[in-house]
Amino acid sequence: MNIKFKKVSDFKRGILFDLLKNAYSFDCKYERICIADWLFFDNFFFDNLQIADKCGFVTTLNDEAIGFVSWDPRKMPEYTEIGHNCIASRYKGCGYGKIQLQEAVNRIVQNNPQKIIVTTNSDLIPAQRMYESIGFTISQKRIEPDTSEFELINYELLI
Repeated sequence: MNIKFKKVSDFKRGILFDLLKNAYSFDCKYERICIADWLFFDNFFFDNLQIADKCGFVTTLNDEAIGFVSWDPRKMPEYTEIGHNCIASRYKGCGYGKIQLQEAVNRIVQNNPQKIIVTTNSDLIPAQRMYESIGFTISQKRIEPDTSEFELINYELLI
């Protein structure tokens, strides 16, 4: 296993969008609901590579991009929020998501937040298990009007 974490700037615009689209390809509702957000996110990071390289990374296996994670530190020191966190479909279930998440947590805690928060939804059981396996606990469940197809679950990890 040759896992490496690389800077977003090492890749071409579109890689984050492609990874998100692939990671959520198991259910077309994700693309229907999230495609505009995914495009905006990819463009924002590639228009602001200094932010992208500081607040995210791409996970590679044998030099192939298999996932990425990003975070938003603007509410420090109170908390840092993990944003997108995905693994390409063919690599799910192999432990790469947990390795990627642990690396992100390790990087985030270097900036001394009081906690790390992340949101997922009730459909994504493997993601819930992954967050819980490294110490995140459920802090809230909710349904947002603009994402009413999903019950959202907020997790937090106290530092």
